[in-house]
Amino acid sequence: MKYIIFILFTVMTNAAAQLMLKQGMMSLGQISFEGTNPLLKLLQIVFSPWVFLGLCTFVISMASHLYVLSKVELSFAYPFLSLAYVAVAIFAYFVFREDLNGWRIAGIAFICVGTVLIAQSGRDLGGRGHDEETASLSSDKIHSGIVR
Repeated sequence: MKYIIFILFTVMTNAAAQLMLKQGMMSLGQISFEGTNPLLKLLQIVFSPWVFLGLCTFVISMASHLYVLSKVELSFAYPFLSLAYVAVAIFAYFVFREDLNGWRIAGIAFICVGTVLIAQSGRDLGGRGHDEETASLSSDKIHSGIVR
Protein backbone atom coordinates (compact mmCIF):
# COMPACT_ATOMS: atom_id res chain seq x y z
CA MET A 1 0.00 0.00 0.00
CA LYS A 2 3.00 2.33 0.05
CA TYR A 3 2.28 3.44 -3.54
CA ILE A 4 -1.31 4.48 -2.82
CA ILE A 5 -0.25 8.14 -2.58
CA PHE A 6 1.10 8.00 -6.14
CA ILE A 7 -2.05 6.22 -7.32
CA LEU A 8 -4.26 8.90 -5.75
CA PHE A 9 -2.03 11.64 -7.20
CA THR A 10 -2.58 10.08 -10.63
CA VAL A 11 -6.33 10.02 -10.04
CA MET A 12 -6.51 13.62 -8.88
CA THR A 13 -4.33 15.01 -11.67
CA ASN A 14 -6.44 13.08 -14.18
CA ALA A 15 -9.62 14.60 -12.72
CA ALA A 16 -8.06 18.08 -12.58
CA ALA A 17 -7.10 17.78 -16.24
CA GLN A 18 -10.70 16.96 -17.17
CA LEU A 19 -11.98 19.99 -15.28
CA MET A 20 -9.43 22.26 -16.96
CA LEU A 21 -10.33 20.90 -20.39
CA LYS A 22 -14.02 21.54 -19.68
CA GLN A 23 -13.28 25.09 -18.55
CA GLY A 24 -11.19 25.63 -21.66
CA MET A 25 -13.87 24.39 -24.00
CA MET A 26 -16.51 26.48 -22.23
CA SER A 27 -14.35 29.58 -22.64
CA LEU A 28 -13.91 28.85 -26.35
CA GLY A 29 -17.64 28.50 -26.92
CA GLN A 30 -19.18 26.26 -29.53
CA ILE A 31 -16.55 24.89 -31.92
CA SER A 32 -17.06 24.95 -35.66
CA PHE A 33 -14.63 23.98 -38.38
CA GLU A 34 -16.65 25.62 -41.16
CA GLY A 35 -14.81 28.21 -43.21
CA THR A 36 -11.51 27.67 -41.43
CA ASN A 37 -8.43 25.56 -41.80
CA PRO A 38 -9.02 22.55 -39.47
CA LEU A 39 -5.35 22.40 -38.47
CA LEU A 40 -5.32 26.08 -37.48
CA LYS A 41 -8.55 25.62 -35.54
CA LEU A 42 -7.11 22.61 -33.72
CA LEU A 43 -3.98 24.56 -32.82
CA GLN A 44 -6.16 27.42 -31.56
CA ILE A 45 -8.00 24.96 -29.31
CA VAL A 46 -4.87 23.18 -28.05
CA PHE A 47 -3.06 26.40 -27.23
CA SER A 48 -5.94 28.14 -25.49
CA PRO A 49 -4.83 28.60 -21.85
CA TRP A 50 -7.19 26.21 -20.01
CA VAL A 51 -6.98 23.47 -22.64
CA PHE A 52 -3.20 23.70 -22.76
CA LEU A 53 -2.99 23.58 -18.95
CA GLY A 54 -5.33 20.58 -18.95
CA LEU A 55 -3.20 18.75 -21.50
CA CYS A 56 -0.05 19.50 -19.49
CA THR A 57 -1.77 18.15 -16.39
CA PHE A 58 -2.62 14.98 -18.31
CA VAL A 59 1.08 14.56 -19.09
CA ILE A 60 1.88 14.84 -15.38
CA SER A 61 -0.88 12.34 -14.59
CA MET A 62 0.44 9.91 -17.18
CA ALA A 63 4.00 10.21 -15.86
CA SER A 64 2.73 9.43 -12.38
CA HIS A 65 0.73 6.49 -13.73
CA LEU A 66 3.79 5.10 -15.50
CA TYR A 67 5.71 5.27 -12.24
CA VAL A 68 2.89 3.43 -10.46
CA LEU A 69 2.81 0.76 -13.17
CA SER A 70 6.50 0.15 -12.64
CA LYS A 71 5.81 -0.62 -8.98
CA VAL A 72 2.45 -2.40 -8.67
CA GLU A 73 0.29 -4.80 -10.61
CA LEU A 74 -1.79 -3.30 -13.41
CA SER A 75 -4.87 -5.15 -12.21
CA PHE A 76 -4.49 -3.36 -8.87
CA ALA A 77 -3.55 0.15 -10.06
CA TYR A 78 -5.81 0.61 -13.07
CA PRO A 79 -9.20 0.28 -11.34
CA PHE A 80 -8.28 3.19 -9.07
CA LEU A 81 -8.50 5.45 -12.11
CA SER A 82 -12.27 5.02 -11.87
CA LEU A 83 -12.09 7.30 -8.84
CA ALA A 84 -11.38 10.11 -11.31
CA TYR A 85 -15.03 9.75 -12.40
CA VAL A 86 -16.07 10.27 -8.80
CA ALA A 87 -13.87 13.35 -8.37
CA VAL A 88 -14.97 14.84 -11.68
CA ALA A 89 -18.67 14.35 -10.92
CA ILE A 90 -18.36 15.96 -7.50
CA PHE A 91 -16.21 18.88 -8.63
CA ALA A 92 -18.33 19.44 -11.75
CA TYR A 93 -21.36 19.70 -9.49
CA PHE A 94 -19.74 22.45 -7.43
CA VAL A 95 -17.70 24.24 -10.12
CA PHE A 96 -19.91 23.97 -13.21
CA ARG A 97 -23.26 23.39 -11.48
CA GLU A 98 -23.72 20.11 -13.37
CA ASP A 99 -26.52 17.78 -12.34
CA LEU A 100 -25.76 15.20 -9.66
CA ASN A 101 -28.96 13.17 -9.52
CA GLY A 102 -29.77 9.92 -7.75
CA TRP A 103 -28.60 7.71 -10.60
CA ARG A 104 -25.20 9.40 -10.72
CA ILE A 105 -24.86 9.22 -6.94
CA ALA A 106 -25.70 5.50 -7.05
CA GLY A 107 -23.10 4.99 -9.78
CA ILE A 108 -20.52 6.88 -7.73
CA ALA A 109 -21.32 4.69 -4.73
CA PHE A 110 -20.81 1.53 -6.80
CA ILE A 111 -17.49 2.85 -8.10
CA CYS A 112 -16.34 3.61 -4.55
CA VAL A 113 -17.39 0.19 -3.24
CA GLY A 114 -15.65 -1.53 -6.15
CA THR A 115 -12.47 0.44 -5.60
CA VAL A 116 -12.46 -0.40 -1.89
CA LEU A 117 -12.87 -4.10 -2.72
CA ILE A 118 -9.98 -3.93 -5.17
CA ALA A 119 -7.82 -2.10 -2.63
CA GLN A 120 -8.58 -4.79 -0.05
CA SER A 121 -7.65 -7.52 -2.50
CA GLY A 122 -4.19 -6.07 -3.13
CA ARG A 123 -1.18 -7.94 -1.93
CA ASP A 124 1.32 -6.35 0.40
CA LEU A 125 2.66 -3.79 -2.03
CA GLY A 126 5.30 -2.71 0.43
CA GLY A 127 6.99 -6.08 0.15
CA ARG A 128 8.07 -7.87 -2.96
CA GLY A 129 7.12 -5.67 -5.89
CA HIS A 130 7.48 -5.63 -9.64
CA ASP A 131 11.19 -4.75 -9.56
CA GLU A 132 12.08 -7.54 -7.19
CA GLU A 133 10.09 -10.11 -9.16
CA THR A 134 11.85 -9.15 -12.36
CA ALA A 135 15.24 -9.18 -10.68
CA SER A 136 14.58 -12.62 -9.22
CA LEU A 137 14.47 -14.18 -12.68
CA SER A 138 18.09 -15.22 -12.77
CA SER A 139 19.66 -16.21 -16.05
CA ASP A 140 20.02 -19.86 -14.99
CA LYS A 141 16.27 -20.11 -14.33
CA ILE A 142 15.48 -18.53 -17.65
CA HIS A 143 17.87 -20.82 -19.54
CA SER A 144 16.57 -23.92 -17.80
CA GLY A 145 12.96 -22.97 -18.59
CA ILE A 146 11.93 -22.70 -14.93
CA VAL A 147 10.37 -19.26 -14.71
CA ARG A 148 8.14 -18.42 -11.75
